[in-house]
Amino acid sequence: MKLDMEVQMNLQPGKVGALVRGASEEGLRDIIVAIAADAVKGSPYLTGHNRRSIQYEAKGLTASAFSTSGYGGFLETGTVRMPARPYFKPALDRNIGKLGEAIKARLP
Repeated sequence: MKLDMEVQMNLQPGKVGALVRGASEEGLRDIIVAIAADAVKGSPYLTGHNRRSIQYEAKGLTASAFSTSGYGGFLETGTVRMPARPYFKPALDRNIGKLGEAIKARLP
C-alpha cells in the first residue's frame, strides 16, 4: 500500500503579519491600561496629587505608564530621607504576565 500526500499552504505572510501586529498593539494597550490603573490604586497618598497624575501612552508596539506629579519617581525609589514606596513596579509585576493572553484574545 502506498499513501501519497500533498500539502499546499496558502499563507499570506503580509496579511498574517498585519493581524499579529494589530493584536499585539491592542493587547499591549490593554495591559498598559491595567498597569496604570493598578499603579493608581497602589500609589501612596496624602493629597492624592500623585494618584491623579498617573497617565499612560500606547503607540504601536511601545507603551509607557508614568507620573507627572514631579515626585512620583521619588515615591517609587525613595530618597536619602524617605524610604521607597513602590507602586509602579508591583503594578507591572502583577500585570506583565497577562500580556500573552491579552494578545491572544485580540487575534481573530
